Amino acid sequence: MSPARYNGSMRLLRAPIAAAAFAAALLLGGCASLEGARLYESGTEALERGEAALAAERLERAAVLVPQASEVQNHLGLAYAAAGREADALRAFRRAVALDCANAAAAENLAAAEARAAAAPRTPEGPGAAVSALPTAPAAAGAR
Repeated sequence: MSPARYNGSMRLLRAPIAAAAFAAALLLGGCASLEGARLYESGTEALERGEAALAAERLERAAVLVPQASEVQNHLGLAYAAAGREADALRAFRRAVALDCANAAAAENLAAAEARAAAAPRTPEGPGAAVSALPTAPAAAGAR
């Protein structure tokens, strides 16, 4: 299964009222919150440009500085999904919804991530799992 990409069907928080509320909450938190807001914005811009790894890096730093921000967690989940880090995306979306159950974008993204996880093929686990996926010597010799 290919990693998710931000394509418009995943929801970024861009509503003016929500953005204003987020900015006001950040301003009340001091310098760390201002840096968090800057990282949130630059991470979101990187996500929109398709730079998933850069977006994840910036949004991870923002999440440390403003751990109570549901919007940061939602965009972090989108960055993780775009980078193929589905387990991390699920955790971030779940945290976003836990922080703000009214964050409809996070709830929709969580539902989509859960659906992708349910549809993903299961691979065997355990010490011999990686070895059992390798072809045996006779099969490999015959398959030129």
